[in-house]
Amino acid sequence: MAIPRDFINELIARIDIVDLIDRKVPLKKAGKNHSACCPFHSEKSPSFTVSRDKQFYHCFGCGAHGNAIDFVMEYDRLEFVDAIEELAGQLGIAVPREQGTGKRPDQGLSRDLYQLMEEANLFYQSQLRQHQDKQKVIDYLEFRGLSNDVVEQFGIGFAPDGWDGLLGRYRQNQAAQDKLLTAGMLIANDNGKRYDRFRDRLMFPIRDRRGRVVGFGGRVLGDGTPKYLNSPETPIFHKGNELYGLYELKQKHRDPQHVLIVEGYMDVVALAQFEVDYAVASLGTATTAEQFQLLVRSAKQVICCYDGDRAGREAAWRALETALPLLKPGDQVKFMFLPQGEDPDTMVRKIGKDAFEALMQDAMLLPAFLFDTLSNNHGADKGALAKQAIGLIEKVQDTVLQNLLLENLAHKLGMNSSEDLKKKLGFAVKKAQPLNAKGLQGRGTPLRLAIALLVQHPHLGFGLEEQAALKRLKMPGVDLLGHLLEITREQSLNSAQLLELHREHEQKSTLIKLAQWDHQVADENVLLEFKQTLIWLYNQSIEQLYQELSLKQTLTKVEKLQLTKLIAIIKGKAT
Repeated sequence: MAIPRDFINELIARIDIVDLIDRKVPLKKAGKNHSACCPFHSEKSPSFTVSRDKQFYHCFGCGAHGNAIDFVMEYDRLEFVDAIEELAGQLGIAVPREQGTGKRPDQGLSRDLYQLMEEANLFYQSQLRQHQDKQKVIDYLEFRGLSNDVVEQFGIGFAPDGWDGLLGRYRQNQAAQDKLLTAGMLIANDNGKRYDRFRDRLMFPIRDRRGRVVGFGGRVLGDGTPKYLNSPETPIFHKGNELYGLYELKQKHRDPQHVLIVEGYMDVVALAQFEVDYAVASLGTATTAEQFQLLVRSAKQVICCYDGDRAGREAAWRALETALPLLKPGDQVKFMFLPQGEDPDTMVRKIGKDAFEALMQDAMLLPAFLFDTLSNNHGADKGALAKQAIGLIEKVQDTVLQNLLLENLAHKLGMNSSEDLKKKLGFAVKKAQPLNAKGLQGRGTPLRLAIALLVQHPHLGFGLEEQAALKRLKMPGVDLLGHLLEITREQSLNSAQLLELHREHEQKSTLIKLAQWDHQVADENVLLEFKQTLIWLYNQSIEQLYQELSLKQTLTKVEKLQLTKLIAIIKGKAT
């Protein structure tokens, strides 16, 4: 079901983008706009601006831009429809649906799955309090040193032993059973018999960035196997896109300085018990690019914590290879290795919070870990070391980090400087892009100025009479101006609403550039300048029509009369 365009328009009108962004990224008043250091890349001085008038944000550093919907999509990594629902939820209004081309076949299914997963979560939590075997679970939690507050914070529950603890609640509801099967909560054997996936396990709900339960991790209470059992991939759960504990971390810390990534659910929970409440887990998989993007966006420093054995070092190396192409200026990644046989859970219990955080401070910086590993792998073979190092350094997008790694490599190879290294190996360092594209400086053509003024001040078109001359004017871009005038003539819009109407338009990128363009027209002169551009375009249409008629060999009576009038108009201007 598609979301009505009028609803999206109203939503943008009701959400104040300054208030929305300020809750996530503290803003400071800067003239008529607001500014901050960009949340989408690291920087020391603010280049991220938010306009209350236009309801639009733009970063002059990395180019991020958009309206309230774009910000929620980018900051919270949500799809378009999910971003709409998130903003509507903030206003306490329901998102209407209508039949249309925007129909998503799986949308109704996903909504049902989210509801069933939340019901399953409440069921497991209730079993922790009410089931006849609850005492053994309570004893286990006490043995692991988990307080009621932490159990509640993470929504930990209990899946009782037996084949139909959850299934039994839906015995008479075949449709719900089918969806629970799709959600991975039930399993069907070869004979079609269904039973609970999770049995006699401590249950850890996995939440997405909106706090919705999308999956579970279950830890066995005794000596059974597997020790951990996770939800399978489902329409609403893709383990490579989620991080266990990230939602809970964001509830505790608005702007965390660092985030610790560990391997297990129990590690996250145990660390939180010791007030190290900024840890997340990678759901039993190697850290993916999507997860790393979430990490570096969540905190200024990411600390990857691994076992100190060979498997831990190999996992850390895979994480480094994943991270290198994703890092932006200011991102910092460190690698922390625990003693043999220890994990974060056992370590923090053994040495306490302060000593554990001291180990984090001493973690290896990315360049040190990279070259330490390369040296161990290649020994005295400098050629092999250089070849592998260059292959990795070429993937780095951050020019500062790239140069730092090149300096380290030059030192390892006994060269005087990275410049010698670049010359010898023919290495070309990526050049930073200029902040402003060439075409967005100065006032530009009158047509371009007219479009820019209309995009930045849509009220200029409201109620404006139809510009008939534009329909006969042959000039690249004039159709776009006519299109915008037609839209803004009929309804009062702000810039954010106007751009939202063009989310799928072929000229979207052009409109976004013009929305950000500094046309150097003072606010008090905007209306006058806009009228003058329309006059110029009208005159251009007169000149163009005059040229067309003048070049014709024969004219009709109507054309002769038309040419006479044009000559009079042109002479009138000349005098």
